[in-house]
Amino acid sequence: MNLKLEHPVALVPTMGALHAGHQSLIEIAKEFTENVVVSIFINPLQFENTNDFSNYPKTAEADRQLAEASGATFVWNPTFEEIYPSEPTIISAGEIGNLFEGVHRFGHFDGVLTVVKRLFDLTNPEFAVFGEKDFQQLFLIKDMVEKLELPVKIISAPTIRDASGLAMSSRNIRLSNSDRESAIGIFRALESANSAAQLEAARTDLIKGISSIPNFLVDYAELIDENSFEVATTETKNVRAIVAGWINGVRLIDNMAMVKLGVSK
Repeated sequence: MNLKLEHPVALVPTMGALHAGHQSLIEIAKEFTENVVVSIFINPLQFENTNDFSNYPKTAEADRQLAEASGATFVWNPTFEEIYPSEPTIISAGEIGNLFEGVHRFGHFDGVLTVVKRLFDLTNPEFAVFGEKDFQQLFLIKDMVEKLELPVKIISAPTIRDASGLAMSSRNIRLSNSDRESAIGIFRALESANSAAQLEAARTDLIKGISSIPNFLVDYAELIDENSFEVATTETKNVRAIVAGWINGVRLIDNMAMVKLGVSK
């Protein structure tokens, strides 16, 4: 398949239901090249939960309008057959892919890396932009690019939050008003941890804050070394808090660099 793209290309891979966070990715991509491709493909390989896959929001026309208004020059909605014309070659996310998100979403990161590699194959981008909200995903994509020596520069984009501090996510539209109030507690817990000057105090504040959120089924809440994904120790230079769980069937993840515990690079 030939997309007939003008190069250099910056790719912004998405699963649709675009919001201000995606808009920021597109705007960042535009800083690197005029030719910005936004792909919209809900990748079944990265869903371990069939209900989560079938319930994932779909807003095709609104997505196209937002992407184009944000500066996208090409909005691409590939079919499953375009992405996977034959049995896909699964890319393993390795040991780190089995930590945290990988524990609770078996095979998730294998599916992510597999589809991202296919998107790279089909668009041949010089740049690709991914948000820090999915921090473990970002880490593993960078690792894949390095190991496979792919000719694409991965651009990290900061997490975009609404006025309450809630991290922007396509899944947020499935939250009721009361669920949203609960979800805001994730940001508050991260902020509380970030105010601590010592590691164990930060860990305690994080867990206390997360545990107090109504209706939040916690998968994990931990402080890690963002350069290795090992659990942070007092020797860790770049500490990041990572959190994930469910509110009434909606999965939410978030993270934050702990600036008082180490300078994030």
